[in-house]
Amino acid sequence: MEYYDIFISVLSSTIRLSIPLIFTALAGLFSERAGVFDIGLEGKMLGSAFAAACVAYLTGSPWLGLGAGIVCSVALSFVHGFASITNRGNQIISGVAINFFVAGITIVLGQAWFGQGGRTPQLAGDARFTPITLPGVDIMREVPLIGPLYANVISGNNVLTYLAFLAVPLSWWILYRTRFGLRLRAVGENPGAVDTAGISVTWLRYRAVVCAGILCGFAGTYLAIAQSAAFIKDMSAGKGYIALAALVFAKWKPVPVMFACLLFGFLDALGNFMQGKPIPGIGEVPVQIFQALPYILTCVLLAGFIGKAIPPKAGGTPYVKER
Repeated sequence: MEYYDIFISVLSSTIRLSIPLIFTALAGLFSERAGVFDIGLEGKMLGSAFAAACVAYLTGSPWLGLGAGIVCSVALSFVHGFASITNRGNQIISGVAINFFVAGITIVLGQAWFGQGGRTPQLAGDARFTPITLPGVDIMREVPLIGPLYANVISGNNVLTYLAFLAVPLSWWILYRTRFGLRLRAVGENPGAVDTAGISVTWLRYRAVVCAGILCGFAGTYLAIAQSAAFIKDMSAGKGYIALAALVFAKWKPVPVMFACLLFGFLDALGNFMQGKPIPGIGEVPVQIFQALPYILTCVLLAGFIGKAIPPKAGGTPYVKER
């Protein structure tokens, strides 16, 4: 049972660490399926984490914190949309600019408002999304194999965790079973045909980046007031880029995106678990090697060494209406 307990512990940690990746990768999915590349996912996540932590601290309400995180992220999405959709600017430069701006402004505002080196004060329990105990945990806990899985992995998560996994089939349904999803995918492949059909390419792409902003708002809020109890400078730690790698690895499909994010979460959880533990036949390995695994895999995926991922044909290309 010792190995099973280890498995349960790593699996539980994997899920917790995967949640911000799932939200952010789904955000990139909506944006990039509409033909708008969004490198600024990292900045949106970080900005929403800061906004959520500030409002949750001031009001004591995690739900108001979530609302603030979403508003901040959507506002940054409008900035990206204005630069790359309305003004047909370079989408990559716009996203990178958002990342740099948010990384700096959160530290400046955090220091100016709270005087704690760019971080927010510690949040009380009522100001955070706390774990939810599902029905029947006490009874199921004694059941061999299934009991610990239900009690420690399925139960005991906060509401944003369950919303993240609910967002996966919901995203699939929106993209593949609704008129909006059909048009969104079409505008990422052939915006000229969409325009010819009398549908506004600009309006569709703006709605896509707003969807991305909402999902990034959930991701940032999870980081600050669910997984943690405060905002810490640069707390996104490259998760936006990892989510982009998961999106490419999953070939812009919702369900594979979830499994790709779980893979990255597992590597992160494995790194945490292996700290200070020797490997049989090798001995103790520096913990930095395990901590670097998600970033190494990100580089491998983005370099195209694992399969060929073909992005939407109109991705990254501003649409110019034909006269």
